[in-house]
Amino acid sequence: MRNNIITFFDCFIAITTLVMLSPILFCIYIIIFFDHGSPIFIQVRMGKNKKPFSLIKFRTMKPDTESVASHLVATSSITPVGRVLRKTKLDELPQLINVLKRDMSLVGPRPNLFNQIDVIKAREEYEIYSVLPGITGLAQVNNIDMSTPIHLAEMDKKMLAGFSIRQYFKYIFMTIFGAGRGDAARP
Repeated sequence: MRNNIITFFDCFIAITTLVMLSPILFCIYIIIFFDHGSPIFIQVRMGKNKKPFSLIKFRTMKPDTESVASHLVATSSITPVGRVLRKTKLDELPQLINVLKRDMSLVGPRPNLFNQIDVIKAREEYEIYSVLPGITGLAQVNNIDMSTPIHLAEMDKKMLAGFSIRQYFKYIFMTIFGAGRGDAARP
């Protein structure tokens, strides 16, 4: 029953947000297009049961940046527009399409790349891949990223163990109101 309610809220919030913010999304698309010509970034990530899916984001890094975890990328790869998008978390909004496709939920463990072996190993140990990945969650609002795989997996497990509708909305509101800074690029 709880999964059906979360699915309903995921879809309702995603559709409502996409419709309400469509003018802003269009403006961001145009700004990035004129900045460096490639507004959308699609990357294969690991989803529920380790199934691959294509994660959609606004591009915040130069198009020739290597496809690795954000904490392994130099800050010089982030575009000026990308800095603003990352700070405001607006780069994440296209993931609402992933939510509608049911590749993701609004709340869940952030999806990792297939080449993040340490993250995969830690998450397998804590059975994190049994749920849909999310746009935000306990680790994200506490500034824990994939640079600390064991700590990340522990926080993901803690979130899943105590997960409720109340927690679902708590993490969403915390994210909207500025908690968490996302994965940090290295200087």
